[in-house]
Amino acid sequence: MDVPLIVVVVVGTALVFDFTNGFHDTANAMATSIATGALQPRTAVALAGCLNVIGAFLSVQVAKTISGGLVDETLISPVVIFAGLIGAIVWNLVTWFLGLPSSSSHALFGGLIGATWVAGGSGAIHFDTVVSKIVLPAVLSPVVAALIAVSVTYLAFRVAARARSDIADRGFRLSQRVSASMVALAHGTNDAQKTMGVITLTLITAGMLPAGSAPPFWVILTAGLAIGLGTYMGGWRIIRTLGHRVSDIRPVQGFSAETTSAAVILSSTHLGLPLSTTQVCTGSILGAAAGRRLASVHWGIAGRIALAWAFTLPAAAVVGAAASWLAATGTVGVVVVAVSGLAVASGIYTASRRSAVTAVNVNDVPQSPVADIVA
Repeated sequence: MDVPLIVVVVVGTALVFDFTNGFHDTANAMATSIATGALQPRTAVALAGCLNVIGAFLSVQVAKTISGGLVDETLISPVVIFAGLIGAIVWNLVTWFLGLPSSSSHALFGGLIGATWVAGGSGAIHFDTVVSKIVLPAVLSPVVAALIAVSVTYLAFRVAARARSDIADRGFRLSQRVSASMVALAHGTNDAQKTMGVITLTLITAGMLPAGSAPPFWVILTAGLAIGLGTYMGGWRIIRTLGHRVSDIRPVQGFSAETTSAAVILSSTHLGLPLSTTQVCTGSILGAAAGRRLASVHWGIAGRIALAWAFTLPAAAVVGAAASWLAATGTVGVVVVAVSGLAVASGIYTASRRSAVTAVNVNDVPQSPVADIVA
C-alpha cells in the first residue's frame, strides 16, 4: 500500500483501539464509586473521561518505552503495526462482551509482538524489554497493589471503628470522589500513552519521524480525546463485574482500593513502565475486599479474571500474527484483515445488545455469577 495511505489507516486503527481501551477500562477508576453510590453512573464516566484527557498531557515516558524499546522499528512496517492493533481490538471486544477486566495494555503488547514476530522474526522483538517492563510488572503489580490495599483497608476499618457507621460511610463516599478522580487521572497518564507510543512508532517506521522521537502534540491530543471518549461511553459490563461480582464493596474499601491504585499507577508512569492499569485496579479491589475478611471475596470470579489475564497476551499475539501474515500478502490482504475485524466487532456488538448492561441497570446484579459473566 502507498505509505501515506497505510499510515492514515494505522493511525485511525490506533485511535479505535484507544477508544476500546477507554470503555474497557472505565471500571478501573469508577466501578467501586458507582457500586457504593459515591457517584452516579453517568456522572462517574463523564468525570473519568475528562480526567483521562487531562492525564494524557502529563507525561510521555510510557509512550517512549513503546515507540523505541519494545520492537526493532527497522525490521517492521506500518502494516505490521496495523495487524497488531487488530489483534488487540478483537481481544478487547471479546473480554468486554464477557464482562472480564482483562488488560488492554497486554492485548496491545501481545498483538504487536505476534505481528512483529511473523514479519521480522524473533530478532525483531526486544525480549529483555518485554520481560523487564511488561512481564515482571504484570506479575508483580497486582500482587503489590493487593498487599497495599489489604493493609490500607485494615487500617481504615480500625480508624473508623469508633465512628457511627452511617457517618463513616458518608465520609468515605465523599473521599471516594477524590480518590476515584485520581485513578482516572492516573489512567490517562499511563494508558493513553500506549496509543501515543504506537502512533509514534508508526511514524518512525514510515520515515516520518527520526528514531527516538517523542510523540508530537497532535498525537498526544488525539490519543487523549479518543480514550476520554471511550471512557465516557462506559464499559458497563466490566463495571458490574468489578463493582459487584468480585465482592460486596463498602465505601471504606472503595476508598482504599482507589487510593492504592492511583499511587501504584502514577509511580509506574513516572518510571516509564507500561503496566496494566486493569490488573493494578483489580488487585487493589481484591485486596480491599480481603482486608475486611477473606470470605467476602468471590474467588470464583477472581479465578476467571486471573485466567483472562493469563490468556490475554498470547491470545492477542495469535490474532496479531495471523493478521500480519495475511496483511503481508499486499493491499488485498490488508483489506481482508480490516473487513474481518469490522465483521467480528459488529457481531460482538450485536450479540451484546441482546442483554444490554447500561447506566440504568449496572447495579442490578444477576443472582448467578456465571450469568453476570455472560451478561
